[in-house]
Amino acid sequence: MHPFLEKAQQIKLRLNWSLIFGVSFFLIVVIGLVQITTGVSDWLVENKDAQIKHLIVQGHPKYTDEAAIIRTIKQADLSSFFELDVKHVQQLVQDLPWVATVSVRKQWPDTIQVYVVEHTPVAHWNSDLLLNRNGQAFQASSDKLTDLPQLYGPEGSEEEAWIAFKQFDEMLKVNNLTLSSLALSERFSWQLWLDNGIRLDLGRKDKAKRVQRFIDVYPRMEQRADAQVDTIDLRYDTGLAVSFKPLQEEQLQNKSKA
Repeated sequence: MHPFLEKAQQIKLRLNWSLIFGVSFFLIVVIGLVQITTGVSDWLVENKDAQIKHLIVQGHPKYTDEAAIIRTIKQADLSSFFELDVKHVQQLVQDLPWVATVSVRKQWPDTIQVYVVEHTPVAHWNSDLLLNRNGQAFQASSDKLTDLPQLYGPEGSEEEAWIAFKQFDEMLKVNNLTLSSLALSERFSWQLWLDNGIRLDLGRKDKAKRVQRFIDVYPRMEQRADAQVDTIDLRYDTGLAVSFKPLQEEQLQNKSKA
């Protein structure tokens, strides 16, 4: 046989084997994928009714009872691990009074993990609500929170009121005075109450400067034997006006004993 024809025959033989190998490999891959898909499908069918058996609450909630969280979660359909609506569970827990944020995660084969972050109460708001440390109002039972300051103001002013309270409280604490309450009127006029009963009328502008003016003057303010400071009006560009209220009989007796 001519050498050229012999070489062509060898090349053709190699090409045939390469084609056979390629087709065989492709068929093996297709068959394997079909088997895997079938197996997964059968497994899903077998486990489609896998129920949720374990509920894990994380985050160490302080004001919300863990049993109450679990009861709330059980309002959802827990009959199928795969069909469980995680967003629905999240919303149910989110609606609890003290809950600020919540995340829900499935853990195979039969567990739900719920991570709860509660509001941190920092003040009462308009007597019937609470403020968290971000200055957001929320509704929750506050009977046991008797040591929180009282803040008042129009709807939408919660964050501004809380920021102002923190600023004034810090200024007064440095001077051994304690701020117990703050009110912002509809016309955005500010009033402060100290724990010794004194009310500060600040008006609508230069609030911090007026508080500082009170701090500077108060130690030198004349103290009366028959009365105590009631209100200090700081709504002036310079100076202030002081009004007194008579001491109660019990206060007078205590003062005379001292």
